[in-house]
Amino acid sequence: MGHILGIELGSTRIKAVLIDDEGHNPVASGTHDWENRLEDGYWTYHLDDAWTGIRDAFANLMDDAGQNGLVPDIRAMGVSAMMHGYLVFGADGAQLAPFRTWRNTTTEKAAEELSRSFGFNIPQRWSVAHIYQAIMDGEPHVKDVAILTTLAGYIHGKLTGRWVAGVGETSGMFPIDAATRDYDDRMLAIFDKMAKGACQDLRKILPQVLYAGEDAGSLTEEGARLLDPSGRLAAGIPLCPPEGDAGTGMVATNSVSECTGNVSAGTSIFAMIVMNKELSRVYPEIDIIATPAGKSVAMVHANNCTCELDAWVRLFGELLAEAGAPVEKDALYKLLYNSALRGDADGGGLVCYNFLSGEAVVGLRAGCPMTARLPDSRFTLANFMRTQIFTAMAVLKMGMDLLTEQEGITVDMLIGHGGLFKTEGVGQPLLAGALNIPVSVMATAGEGGAWGIALLAAYALRKQEGETLEAYLAQRVFAGADIRGAIPDPRDIQGFAGYYARFLSGLPAAGAVAEHLR
Repeated sequence: MGHILGIELGSTRIKAVLIDDEGHNPVASGTHDWENRLEDGYWTYHLDDAWTGIRDAFANLMDDAGQNGLVPDIRAMGVSAMMHGYLVFGADGAQLAPFRTWRNTTTEKAAEELSRSFGFNIPQRWSVAHIYQAIMDGEPHVKDVAILTTLAGYIHGKLTGRWVAGVGETSGMFPIDAATRDYDDRMLAIFDKMAKGACQDLRKILPQVLYAGEDAGSLTEEGARLLDPSGRLAAGIPLCPPEGDAGTGMVATNSVSECTGNVSAGTSIFAMIVMNKELSRVYPEIDIIATPAGKSVAMVHANNCTCELDAWVRLFGELLAEAGAPVEKDALYKLLYNSALRGDADGGGLVCYNFLSGEAVVGLRAGCPMTARLPDSRFTLANFMRTQIFTAMAVLKMGMDLLTEQEGITVDMLIGHGGLFKTEGVGQPLLAGALNIPVSVMATAGEGGAWGIALLAAYALRKQEGETLEAYLAQRVFAGADIRGAIPDPRDIQGFAGYYARFLSGLPAAGAVAEHLR
């Protein structure tokens, strides 16, 4: 039996997972924790830290495999990472500017101009917004850019020598034309005219667009040593097209067919609905991206989700430790999350804003977390935790309401995955009530994007002639999957509506505090 290796660079954790290539079941894993940094006004990661983390996660995976008596026989692999952002290199391979991640809200003017000129929503996170903002700001490095890519595209390029990316990933860099299965020619021409020669032809510096199952190159000798300096990993292993966390999230939840959808909730929160029709107009709150197979997806993305909530959990953990009653991390999360279920339906009159960074959907250029309450609010632990979870969902609801109420798009069920759903029976019912849509979690969803990219690598390796990604996942991976659902409860629907009204009313105050304290 052979094995498939999946690696994902998430916002707080780098994970490597090994699956068997027939049952697609995880058999070993390894992780490495890392964090973004705010440097010179930009959220960033150092690429040296990325390589240190990847090597550590892979070494931990190999140790885990050995402890299980397993000798890995890796026949295919794939790389995934956070989508969007700005990574640029010169013709000699030198990095020209620090990595600017999806979290930055510094490209407002560029995103507005591009959206208006293209007639297509370009969010601030997208790579094209970053490079156009750099042009507008007169940054001298732009003229030397020979490679513009994402974190997943960069890692894949160093491992294989090929600067390519999956269509799901590239659709978050620049708009894709479904008819040509490539970047939109009309919009490329508009961009090059707007750039006025400040950078090379954009098509030449963007990664080549590949679709699920296509050849994306093989691990070189240099790439093998980058990943595994010990020499245990051999060159020649084929790689699938690199994908972002949106694409791997769709795959890991079997949400790649029309009218399916999923919600990823961790550092950020985003919902992705595979559409069976085009939207009637352009919405700044909704991105149009693609599945790894190229189907159109409506994406609602909020930069902030659980970071502020996690900070409070750490604080409560410190308090318990100081009191001589320390609680193990997972047990503490379970304790605090479950307390939210005992809170008042609307959170008892409290309101929280989890904006650690800016939030483009609500027009905030900078973040400043804030909790507020009126004198007659019921300030209890249960209500505090309930509002912290509610606020992680509030911005997502804005975009989802546009899809379901304005556009009349029906979503039968959402599959949830990510840290918010790790404590069973809490995130699911509260999100179901917030969106008034059933929310389910698969037993395998906790494996995350590393498992998702491993599945894409397995598809590239094992697909039959004419077998679609949708059919491969439905028939070979998820047939008989353990799915645990939550139906919207009228109490939760009404309670969140009350909280949401309070949240919207206080948004100007949250923005003012962020601006005044910068």
